[in-house]
Amino acid sequence: MTVQIVTDSAADLPKSLAEAHEIEIIPFVVMLGDEEYFDGETISSDTLYQEMKKGKTPKTAQVPYDRIKKVFEKFIKNDDGAIFIGLSSDLSGTYQTAKMVRDELAEEYPDFKMETVDSRGASIGEGMIVLEAARMAKEGKTLEEILESIRYNIAHLDYVFTVDDLEYLKRGGRIGRASAFLGGLLNIKPLLGLEDGKLVPIEKVRGKKKVFRRMIELLKERGSDFENQTIGLCHADAPDSIAKLKGMMQEELGAHSFFEAPIGAVIGSHAGPGTFAMIFRKGS
Repeated sequence: MTVQIVTDSAADLPKSLAEAHEIEIIPFVVMLGDEEYFDGETISSDTLYQEMKKGKTPKTAQVPYDRIKKVFEKFIKNDDGAIFIGLSSDLSGTYQTAKMVRDELAEEYPDFKMETVDSRGASIGEGMIVLEAARMAKEGKTLEEILESIRYNIAHLDYVFTVDDLEYLKRGGRIGRASAFLGGLLNIKPLLGLEDGKLVPIEKVRGKKKVFRRMIELLKERGSDFENQTIGLCHADAPDSIAKLKGMMQEELGAHSFFEAPIGAVIGSHAGPGTFAMIFRKGS
């Protein structure tokens, strides 16, 4: 066996891609009314956004302890080891639960080689880290080599995104320092980011058209070498917005390699329909 890569559904990796790279995905819980679902298994992001547009407010819960333990136990006898890469611990308790499960299993099985890593990211930013780790695992890289790459990618990824309505982040308790953006948002679009795993405000932009221009400007200010990197693009029921942003990157920056995916149900529950994001490598 090679090193096994495990993640949670907040990584927003398409199922076909995860299967092709033998990535184990453990789902978060999404609740709509009295119904409980598993992200990506029993509810899709499309269904979630339809319900949110009807006025329903979803809630989420971290990946259940038992689901994590069941997956980790599969790799107890894997001599090459396994790595769990989780959603930022500032956004969810799942990473801490995974670490607890790993420590408990290590006491029972002293030779158990499982590492847990806090991605300090979310959505396909987390997914890009996971995917690169899985590619390295398939190439036969050692656990230590893969961990070194993961840490490098965590330190060098930047996130910029915008939401249609900050109310979703407020309801979910994920708004943090971005609470400064609340109030007086008529025709104002917030630009937000992740800083060491925490949700942070960047600035307010008046009008959606200016959001695209400002995102490109921020990309130029904060990134570099766009022709030689893969840029992540994701959205919550906003394919036209991502298509426009991608076109501007191609035309103005010469970018040609992209990783695109919809934002899944767990992240989408907090960000809301209309959200779109770019994830890129920081400049030197």
